[in-house]
Amino acid sequence: MRLGKILFFAVVALIVLLCVAISATIGWRPFFGPNARPLTSRKIDITPERLARGYYIFNSLSGCADCHSEHDGGSFASPLAPGMTGAGAEMALDGLPGRIVAPNLTPDRETGSGTWTDDQLARAIREGVGHDGRALFPIMPYQHYRSMSDEDLASVVAYLRALPAVHHELPKTEIIFPVKYLIRTVPIPVTAAVTAPDPKDQLKYGAYLVNLGGCIDCHTPADDKGNPLPGLDYAGGEVFSGKGFHAVATANITPDPSGISYYDEAMFIQVIRTGAVGARTLSGIMPYEFYKGLTDDDLKAMFADLKTLKPVHHRVDNTAAATFCKICRKTHGAGEQN
Repeated sequence: MRLGKILFFAVVALIVLLCVAISATIGWRPFFGPNARPLTSRKIDITPERLARGYYIFNSLSGCADCHSEHDGGSFASPLAPGMTGAGAEMALDGLPGRIVAPNLTPDRETGSGTWTDDQLARAIREGVGHDGRALFPIMPYQHYRSMSDEDLASVVAYLRALPAVHHELPKTEIIFPVKYLIRTVPIPVTAAVTAPDPKDQLKYGAYLVNLGGCIDCHTPADDKGNPLPGLDYAGGEVFSGKGFHAVATANITPDPSGISYYDEAMFIQVIRTGAVGARTLSGIMPYEFYKGLTDDDLKAMFADLKTLKPVHHRVDNTAAATFCKICRKTHGAGEQN
């Protein structure tokens, strides 16, 4: 009996320690699903203004069509397949924790969003909780879209409702353990009104646009767990590879001499419009084919914001041999020069 009591108290102590450890580390969210607000029955009015704005955000500013559409050749570095805008695609990038599928957002009732409510779409876009209640893998940049204004969000939903329905069957997203549970900690409900800065305030509005463009995600190197490396915001060096294109590192876009300090406003606009820096063509992984649809005023605002970034010395040059970089701990062009 004494041995039984000892074992009993040992088990209780172990359970208590385990509960404390979980509470102090990952928390309980991975066990119970994402933090999701209750859905509402709101219905978004479709207006010409919202359709135009939604088209602009989906196809230019945020480049949603890049991930949510099949590409000719099957890679991000190739043009969209005709008639497949918004119809979903399996992500063609290397290094993902399983099979990640960008869903069909066209209003097809069998394979798309035709049976989803407006608020299910809105919650997925800005809060990272799918129509089925699961946490979306955060390659979907809903953490940035949290700051998307209510009106811009309504415009995107209105545009999605107006897309031609495309019947496109896709495999299900299958994320490996333990990532499939850990991502449940990421979604946070948006419960307060969100407004956009006044476009007349160029710096604030530029920051708003840069955030919705997701520039920091690609232009900041991350560790093996996908966490951005401290002090290297926008400093480039994140290496992408996948089906249909060779490994390429993103550029340093801070105003450091190793970045884009030599850019002026006109050059920035030209690079985004043409996808070329002088005679050098950018990799197709950089979605300039989408960003080139941005207005001059918006590009000017975005450049104004980028000029205020902290300069970070980090030389990245895809025309040079890929070598180890002691700053970002990755292998990329001109890495040994850091």
